[in-house]
Amino acid sequence: MSDTEQVLVERIRRRDPVALGLYMEARRDALMAYVERQLGAALRRKVEPEDILQEVGVEAVRVLPTIELDGREPLAWLCQIAERRIIDAHRRFFDAQKRSAGREVPLDAGSTNQVGLVNLLVVTMTTPSQAFSRDQREFRLHQAIEKLPSECRDALRMRYVEGLPSKEIAERLGKSDGAVRVMLTRSLKRLEQLLAADEAP
Repeated sequence: MSDTEQVLVERIRRRDPVALGLYMEARRDALMAYVERQLGAALRRKVEPEDILQEVGVEAVRVLPTIELDGREPLAWLCQIAERRIIDAHRRFFDAQKRSAGREVPLDAGSTNQVGLVNLLVVTMTTPSQAFSRDQREFRLHQAIEKLPSECRDALRMRYVEGLPSKEIAERLGKSDGAVRVMLTRSLKRLEQLLAADEAP
């Protein structure tokens, strides 16, 4: 584990949601490989691994304030969340006793498709201990987003509002998948820096 990754792990154990987002981007390949192995051929025809990974991110942020990681590696915890999401998806699509094939429903919902960019980032980039109301944080975040280059704003919007996978964002922007992932990670890091500077006395 690199020194940078170790720092992120320590911050995650202190329930830092920004570190969690950066860690998930850094370990994206490992998480995606785990999801793809667990999905199976039948479920993969109905669910994109990227959809599962988005669900994992939303759920991890939601439970982070209450989770006790102690000495556990965040990757193992995230894989456990992924496994639960895959089981849920399998039940939705293949529980023949509860519904016919004609009543299949898509992977739910609580995904980032239904969550606006600002609302998601307000959740993922703030902590309960900060002495700002949600409205104040949202206003500050709006201001910080406007300071980003337009291409970075577009990439964040496509990722967190439209819920697009990085490959599709890459196609729209005419960039490689790797370049888009780096852009998203750096954009989130830049937002963190802008918000931290705004909070400084």
